[in-house]
Amino acid sequence: MTDTLPSEAEAANELMRLARQINRANRLYHVEDAPEIADAEYDALVRRNAALEAAYPHLVRADSPTNKVGHEVSASPLGKVTHAVRMMSLDNAFSDEEVAEFLARVRRFLSLPADAPLAVTAEDKIDGLSCSLRYEHGRLVRAATRGDGQVGEDVTPNVAHIADIVQELRGDDVPDVFEVRGEVYMEKAAFLALNAQLMDDARALADARGEAFDDTKVRQFANPRNAAAGSLRQKDAAVTAKRPLRFWAHGWGAVSAVPGETQHEVIRRIERWGLPVSPQFRLCNSLEEMLEAYRAIRDARAALPFEIDGVVYKVDRLDLQQRLGFVAKAPRWGLAHKFPAERAETVLEAIDIQVGRTGKLTPVGRLKPVLVGGVTVTNVTLHNRDEIARLGVRPGDRVVLQRAGDVIPQVVDNLTREVARDPYTFPDHCPQCGSEAVAAEGEVDVRCTGGLVCPAQRTERLKHFVSRAALDIEGLGEKTIEEFFARGWLESPADIFRLRRRRQDILALEGWKDKSVDNLLAAVESKRQPDAARLLFGLGIRHVGAVTARDLMKRAVTLPQLRALAEQAHVKDGEAAARDASDAYAELVSIDGVGPVVVEALGDFFHEEHNRQVWDDLLSEVSPPPYIVETLESPVSGKLVVFTGKLETMSRDEAKAQAERLGAKTAGSVSPKTDLVVAGPGAGSKLKKAAELGIEVIDEAAWAEIVRTAD
Repeated sequence: MTDTLPSEAEAANELMRLARQINRANRLYHVEDAPEIADAEYDALVRRNAALEAAYPHLVRADSPTNKVGHEVSASPLGKVTHAVRMMSLDNAFSDEEVAEFLARVRRFLSLPADAPLAVTAEDKIDGLSCSLRYEHGRLVRAATRGDGQVGEDVTPNVAHIADIVQELRGDDVPDVFEVRGEVYMEKAAFLALNAQLMDDARALADARGEAFDDTKVRQFANPRNAAAGSLRQKDAAVTAKRPLRFWAHGWGAVSAVPGETQHEVIRRIERWGLPVSPQFRLCNSLEEMLEAYRAIRDARAALPFEIDGVVYKVDRLDLQQRLGFVAKAPRWGLAHKFPAERAETVLEAIDIQVGRTGKLTPVGRLKPVLVGGVTVTNVTLHNRDEIARLGVRPGDRVVLQRAGDVIPQVVDNLTREVARDPYTFPDHCPQCGSEAVAAEGEVDVRCTGGLVCPAQRTERLKHFVSRAALDIEGLGEKTIEEFFARGWLESPADIFRLRRRRQDILALEGWKDKSVDNLLAAVESKRQPDAARLLFGLGIRHVGAVTARDLMKRAVTLPQLRALAEQAHVKDGEAAARDASDAYAELVSIDGVGPVVVEALGDFFHEEHNRQVWDDLLSEVSPPPYIVETLESPVSGKLVVFTGKLETMSRDEAKAQAERLGAKTAGSVSPKTDLVVAGPGAGSKLKKAAELGIEVIDEAAWAEIVRTAD
């Protein structure tokens, strides 16, 4: 996300996209408890939106996320609660300099000299679900989530099952009305146990229904925050009662009287009344003390039993808070100092080599389990031979892990590089079939040369063959393919269409019942006349992706004709002149999007006898119809279209098929040849490049209108 300011027209378009992206992220995070982007990416979107609005204040939109907290709760099955005092969020800081500027900004607003005392509280920012507890005459009468800040969800019956939340405040100094605000959270160990239980429950349900269990379809919580939110926002409070939720207080809302003159005094009073507060809560009297508190909490983060993502600072004196007031959705007197991506140390216990469907040898580090950002990490990719050499890692080394964007774990440092130990030797033969493993000229990846004779490549290619973008055979998941392959039932794609002969054998397997077997066989039979381009893509020929497969089939029309062209275009090494003179070669390389590398890969595929046997065997079982794409006249006919970001109403494959039907071509990257970019939420570098090149950008709704009009 760049900080470069675009033109006014570009800024208006970008603000529109950002509003949609951020509002969608808010809905997924606050309402559906199913975030699809990392916190760091969300923060970057918000900061970019704020920068554009500051530069172009007249372009601030009515739906600007700047003026929103959380997300509306219109779709909630729970009752609504209107907050008497709005529940706000906090502005973020990501550096010591931004914290210093926060203090300077407070002093400027209050006209305080640099040497005037200014106390600030500091406490860890727990990653939970905001909750407001209204006590009247000391008794809890209502609990509500934050929602959009103005209206939340009524969770009163649910919080009755949270042991930390007392039903009656202790003490004779409790005001008639006092609304405590804090966070409902779930500890790390409880989160891991809950996900394990969800997996066990799903397995038991599949057994009861007589269905094959597929663990990839079990919906588990992404992190402890989402587990807490999903557990609290249950329509049935009995479900919440089974979840080990916790709570701590960090503020207050509507009150009939404030029992203190400072933030510190009131929080300690709430603690005495019987509600827990952060054990890290402290008072700071200078910038140095604030940053010292930040570093202490940051260093303790990994050992804490719960997830935190920063430190919250609040001006201590309540009269100063009142003078400072609020701006947009946040108070001027508060700030969240966010942590960088979390790191953790552990031991690299082993390096295993996995062989992919294209023969690529990928080193995978097996780790002593460690919790990083709420996720237990046991494996980490080491990418390739060069990355291992760069890090100098060997089994037994102590390494530093970081979850990039708080999502993908990676090794960032080797703490025992200097310890005397033999370097790791990357294999030069495939660990699965023993074939030679080599890196092609100019490539860093080492690949097995065994092709379809390699068991690892066969299973991975079978998985690819049935994947969603290829033949999309429902019910034939990765574990099923591995099991069937291990039993000798699947050796090649054609064997999938002979599974009907194995009905009784499959029924004899654990977890399979009549209904699940019949569903699987019906799904297989429904693909007897598959789309030719999908089948070609499913064969996993190197350099032949989904788009290239469609481009090839549009020219060849039938699979036999494609094979004939590929075989005619293929020549042996050293016969470049004969290749260049080949009409078939000229025809193939003339296809837009197909170059010499693809033609060579096709020729190499059909040059191998075992590949020809697989091809012939498969076509004896299936009958793909001729590949004829009917196109319509449309505003995008003849144009090159790029889809980027997350499409919300259709799959990427469907969008590309629509483009082809409208006479357009599609590409995976933006270039000067691109005519149109369709951008969904999460669009990043491609959107930036489109802006740099002056390429027209539309959103998904505008694309849908083009499709509707053409039809």
